[in-house]
Amino acid sequence: LVLGQSLIHNNLMFTKLFLIVTSTVLLASCGTKLPPKAVYPIPQDKQVRWQQLETYAFIHFGLNTFNDMEWGYGDTPPSTFNPTRLDCEQWVKTCKTAGMKGIIFTAKHHDGFCLWPTKYTDYNITRSPYKKGKGDIVRELADACRKYGLKFAVYLSPWDRNAATYATEAYVKYFHLQLEELLGNYGEVFEVWFDGANGGNGWYGGANETRTIGENYYRFEDAYRLVDKLQPQAIIFSDGGPGCRWVGNERGFAGETNWSFLTQGDIKAGTDKRHTLQHGDPKGDIWVAAECDVSIRPGWFYHENEDGKVKSAEQLADLYYKSVGRNATLLLNFPVNKEGLIHPTDSANAVHFRQIVLQDLKDNLLTRAELRASDTRGRKYIVQNVADGSYDTYWATKDGVRTAHITATWKIPQRINRLLLQEYISLGQRVQAFSIHYLRNGRWEKLTPREETTTIGYKRIIRFDEIETTALRITFEQSRGELCINEMGAYHAQSRASMADFSLAKGKDFEMEGQTETAIAPLSDNNPATVFTSQTTTWTFRLKEAQRIGEIEYLPVQNDLTGGFIHSYEVWKQAPGQTAWQKVATGEFSNIRNNPVLQRIVFTPFTAQRIRIVATQVIGEAPIRIAELRIK
Repeated sequence: LVLGQSLIHNNLMFTKLFLIVTSTVLLASCGTKLPPKAVYPIPQDKQVRWQQLETYAFIHFGLNTFNDMEWGYGDTPPSTFNPTRLDCEQWVKTCKTAGMKGIIFTAKHHDGFCLWPTKYTDYNITRSPYKKGKGDIVRELADACRKYGLKFAVYLSPWDRNAATYATEAYVKYFHLQLEELLGNYGEVFEVWFDGANGGNGWYGGANETRTIGENYYRFEDAYRLVDKLQPQAIIFSDGGPGCRWVGNERGFAGETNWSFLTQGDIKAGTDKRHTLQHGDPKGDIWVAAECDVSIRPGWFYHENEDGKVKSAEQLADLYYKSVGRNATLLLNFPVNKEGLIHPTDSANAVHFRQIVLQDLKDNLLTRAELRASDTRGRKYIVQNVADGSYDTYWATKDGVRTAHITATWKIPQRINRLLLQEYISLGQRVQAFSIHYLRNGRWEKLTPREETTTIGYKRIIRFDEIETTALRITFEQSRGELCINEMGAYHAQSRASMADFSLAKGKDFEMEGQTETAIAPLSDNNPATVFTSQTTTWTFRLKEAQRIGEIEYLPVQNDLTGGFIHSYEVWKQAPGQTAWQKVATGEFSNIRNNPVLQRIVFTPFTAQRIRIVATQVIGEAPIRIAELRIK
């Protein structure tokens, strides 16, 4: 019996070996080769699926909405939260029409107020008038997303300015239990979003103090294991991943050179390595692609005074090219208003933005071109794969071939101003440099777009001035491995999709005591490119005459992270004929460095001729750099 089993086993093994050898010979005779070896690091399948979403929405809504704030202090009573027409289906339909593939919801922001009936704190929606304490907006939104075919995700702030136990071990357990509630009770989520804001001043159950935490306080590794256990398909967002990374700004754009890599342990929550986050680490050993988060308005939460400051469709299209078109994803925020709805202007601009992008990239001219490659790996990897619209087919070069070119030719001239390139990232990100040439008057001429032609990754879209040609050549000049290009496109877009400079009206005339007129000129010259630099943190202004004052506007420097930003402030007044100073306002400019938009200090109007502003807390290194300051 044993001998018979052995003979049967040997015969089966021989048969398998024969089939393998025969199949290999047949494949070789047909010109088919094995795929190129992966160039590490490579993404997990779920990271590829996540990047294929390309655009998805953020929803910021909560107590801040009703208090006209960005970062709540944690002391606002839940009774303040009372939307009168809340409709999660309106949010979802808006996002879907705007081309978004999913929604990430701020279930708990830094103020600690929970928009679901959590068991672990009374500071939640059950203590609000909404649905007489029976509401659960996380549930309503998750159900609406499923109904309309969008993916759902949650934002849970690690920082909690309301929790009395914050900065103790008890809070860490509380934080993990809340995470477990969100991940275990609302169906599948595609992403879990952890903010990098950690520790500082807060209400903390009435303590009203500043609390600091250690580097490993939240035990994020345990939190990540919990996510993997309850939602194994979910991507984890944090400053440095592990699923996807912050892009280093909240203005919605990635670096033109953008690697999907980081070095293990290099980026931790709250660390300031913006250049690495913006561009990735070309020598990194883990796959952590970038996500570009930006709000459709200056603020993340709804403020009525920003109804006229919604980004235009053209500005949003520009951000699409600077995010999805630079190997990242676009996370576009919609601030829900006090009624519980996305504002009509936000909705209309987002939908129009989607129409612009679809129209720009509607007609791929390469589908009507003759395509040739200087090298091809085999019949399965032919150059025609780059224009078949399929992610899973690609053109590849032979082993050891890291430079090659693809030429597209047409029988009649074509007008072109967009070029799309995609790598088959399942086998790694490879291209380090490429160039574009076109045939002009019978000679090849190099095209010089106004951006770097370096990395490609999942998707790269290059915009350039219109050309007319019968031939286009893309040369891959440098690569980390054999070339694997799975999609290309050449387009003639009608939109200009450029973001206009941000400018403001001039304020009232004033002089700054202790400063020359030349030194303070940039504060009111209506040009954000000029900067007032100050080593001091106290500024006294004398108006040309006594005025009734009710507002101060502060515009930080937009594109320079080398200087300081005013975070917390005090405003003092000196009434006409008086010598004493009286404090009239205190507050903070929340998230100022990441989102350096126009800030407003509004107070009960008063008459004064001298105003003093004191920066009680500064973010970043001195000196403080200010684009504009207006007293109104």
